[in-house]
Amino acid sequence: MSYFDSPISRCEAAHTMVLTDQTQENCAHEHECPPGRICPLAGYFANIHLAERNPQNDRRPSWMSPLRIH
Repeated sequence: MSYFDSPISRCEAAHTMVLTDQTQENCAHEHECPPGRICPLAGYFANIHLAERNPQNDRRPSWMSPLRIH
C-alpha cells in the first residue's frame, strides 16, 4: 500500500487536480495556462521551488529529515 501525501487542490480554470507543493509558475507551465490567466488557487502554492530549497534552512525536527546514508 502506498500513500500520496502531497497537497492537492482542484483547479476550476484548468479543470484538473493540481499539486500545490510547487510554485504557481510551475503549475501554469505544466497545465499550459495562458499568460494573464487569473489563477483561482493563487496564494495556495509554495513560495519557492523544491529544487531551490536550501537544506540548511530546513527547520524540521531531525526525525523528519530525509534519510541520509553514508
